[in-house]
Amino acid sequence: MATKKDDKASVLAFEKKLVPSDGYLYGTTWANRYTKADPLELREKSVRGTISNRLKKALQDDPMKLDAEVEKANLQTVDSCSLLPEHDTLKLSFTLKILSGVETPSACNNANFQASYQTAVKGYIAEEGFTALAKRYAINIANGRFLWRNRVGVDALEIHVKVSNSETTWTFDATQISTQNFENSNPDIENLAAKIADALAGKTEFLLLEINAYAQIGYAQDVYPSEELVLDKGNSKSKKSKILYHVKNVAALHSQKIGNALRTIDTWYPEFEEHGKPIAIEPYGAVTNLGRAFRTPKEKVDFFTLFDKFARGTTLENKELEHYVMAVLVRGGVFGESEKE
Repeated sequence: MATKKDDKASVLAFEKKLVPSDGYLYGTTWANRYTKADPLELREKSVRGTISNRLKKALQDDPMKLDAEVEKANLQTVDSCSLLPEHDTLKLSFTLKILSGVETPSACNNANFQASYQTAVKGYIAEEGFTALAKRYAINIANGRFLWRNRVGVDALEIHVKVSNSETTWTFDATQISTQNFENSNPDIENLAAKIADALAGKTEFLLLEINAYAQIGYAQDVYPSEELVLDKGNSKSKKSKILYHVKNVAALHSQKIGNALRTIDTWYPEFEEHGKPIAIEPYGAVTNLGRAFRTPKEKVDFFTLFDKFARGTTLENKELEHYVMAVLVRGGVFGESEKE
């Protein structure tokens, strides 16, 4: 077994093994969803909103000042996107490539560490074969988690998955597959999971999936592409306060957003029973919209604490910890140790 003294890797990186494309949004009707779909374009709106944010106490306590404040127009220019009046169904299309090679870092500057790491990962692959992770990825494809807000309030939700350059296809009724746990199972999910596991384990060179989701959301209803991060809003009232993502005028979801949904499989973090929801695979269990890190070094359940043990040949306490470590490696990242430590 190697020790940290002689196998510290200050340069250590892993390429992601789940590689989604951007997701493109189209409008169609449920009856004709397989035959015709029109690209969804963004529209710009200028709206006169109201002041609804929390005000300073001095304004709250003075009715005249409060009246003066709320009289001010909250003028905004924003992007929006919705189905056409004749369309009731959103179609989301993307591809997903699953790659092998988790056992080989894309960069590593310590041969001792790399040898120890590869022994550990090959042992995991031989024993587990990625079956546990692959089933969770398959369920997140089948339940349409990648639709995010577009998944809420649908009359019907159907996911079509096709293996590229193959006749192999699956169709899932996503309304019957939970996003809260990974207990669902049926022959189609098991078969899709087996394909994913074989690709991750290197039994096949790679797997390319073509995925189409159909969500019956209602005529002319709003849809929700990714929102761009506006770093420099400036002081100009003419600048848009919300910019949505598009590719050549076709509304779209970022590949990163789809990837985050697919790797939302972590039910192994300490507060799962209390929180009740899976979180995305992250080194510190970060959930940015909650401002929380569910995996902290203090509790010794973060990726780096577990990885340092696992990669050097120490057996972790249970298989769930190993699944988590391997899922972070599938996610990819830069994990080198500082020379100063």
